[in-house]
Order: sequence, then structure tokens, then C-alpha cells
Amino acid sequence: MEQHNPSKRDEALTLLRSGTANRVVAKQLNVPRGTVGWWLHEDRKRHGVRYQQPTDCPRCTSRELDHAAYAYLLGLYLGDGHITSKPKQHHLSIFCDAIWPGVIDEAESAMHSVMPMPRTGRRQRSNCVEVKSYSRHWVCAFPQHGPGKKHERPIVLEAWQQRIVESHPWRLVRGLIHSDGCRNMNWTTRVVKGERKRYEYPRYYFTNASDDIRRLYTDTLDSLGIAWTHCTRAGKPYNISVARRASVALMDAHVGPKY
Repeated sequence: MEQHNPSKRDEALTLLRSGTANRVVAKQLNVPRGTVGWWLHEDRKRHGVRYQQPTDCPRCTSRELDHAAYAYLLGLYLGDGHITSKPKQHHLSIFCDAIWPGVIDEAESAMHSVMPMPRTGRRQRSNCVEVKSYSRHWVCAFPQHGPGKKHERPIVLEAWQQRIVESHPWRLVRGLIHSDGCRNMNWTTRVVKGERKRYEYPRYYFTNASDDIRRLYTDTLDSLGIAWTHCTRAGKPYNISVARRASVALMDAHVGPKY
């Protein structure tokens, strides 16, 4: 191992104690980043300082939460989100269909808005993209996290989450549709003056196996004056349909098709 001049070590520790990042110190002094990290670790140990990972979690600090971004991210999480919380492995993952790059960008942007400090990344998985943000504090932001699948356990919003949803209902609906919903064209036929004609009309579908998550979606639609119906597809009664013209127009104005 290369031996460094003690004066360089002291200079590095002075910079580190002032809050300068390890990588910046390593580059400035031309010292390996691992060496800088080791110096900092030994210095903390010598002074009895216990290291705590810095965080900008709005639930654990005084930083103000971006409510609109959170409502959207909550919808994504309830639909296609997952939190991994294990020793040395903590991250929020949102799984997005790879054919919707706009949704992928919007998901990552919402993560940054809710918690800017954690690093994010994307991982290609066959036909989907996993958007990830690394922080143990995502369990603070989404207390619905727990063992097993979401549809196999109760999903109940806490009071502070419910207030956000009530303030930004369209952002929640947008997140739910972007994760477990779609806008497509439906069709039907009717007889007009003795001739059967085909008619097409747009419809929004939302599909989720959790009774609680579907209820949260439909309760929010009710608060917005959106007409909806239960719909069985492929033998599964997990679908909510919005097809009335006025309701679809409102959904188009605030949600729109995936992009």
C-alpha cells in the first residue's frame, strides 16, 4: 500500500470535517477515494463519532415535501412500485413499460422532487425499465411497505397521506393510471335505420388486484365527479372502467394517454 505524507492526510481530514465530499477531496489531493474514506473512518473512530447517513427525507427532517410530486409517486408505488429494505440494501423501485419513455422520465423526476439527495438509476429488465432511488428513508415516505404482495395485505393511507391526496387528487389518479391503467379505444355496434354500424369511443381502464387500492382509486374518482363502473376482463373482476364522454374528457385533460 502506498504511504502518504501525514501532512496530506491532515489536509484531507480538514477538508472532510468542513463537509467536503470524499470524491472532491480525493481529486483535489490526488489520493485514491478509498484511502480518503479510510482516513475519515479512522478519524471518526478515534473521536467516537458514529456515522449517520445524511438524508433529506421530509418525514425525518424539516425539509418541505413536494405534495404534487408525492401524490403522483404514491400512485406509481401503489401500482407498480416496490421497496427493498434489507441490511446494506435499501431502494424504491418503480417498474415502467419500456415503450413509455415519458412515464419513465416522469417517475424519476418525481423521485428527485420527493427526495433529491438519494442517487437514482435505471435498469433494463426485458420489456420494462426499473427506475430506482437508493435510500432507507423510502419506508418513511411509504409506510404501506411490508412483507408480501400489496394485494395480500391491508393498504390504508395515513392521515398525512390522505391530506395530500385530497389536495392533489388528479396527481394520484395520474400515477395510478401510469402504473396500472391505460387509455384505449373501445367499440360497440348499434342498429341505425335498419343498418348495423360500428362505433368507437375512448375508455380508461385501471386494473389492480388489491381491493384497498381500487377503492382508493374509485373514492378519488368520486371526489372528482368521474363516473366509473366495475368491469370484468378475462374472468377477473379487478377492473375499473371510465367510459362516459364527460368523464373521459376530464381524464384526458388531467391524465391523458401514456407517452
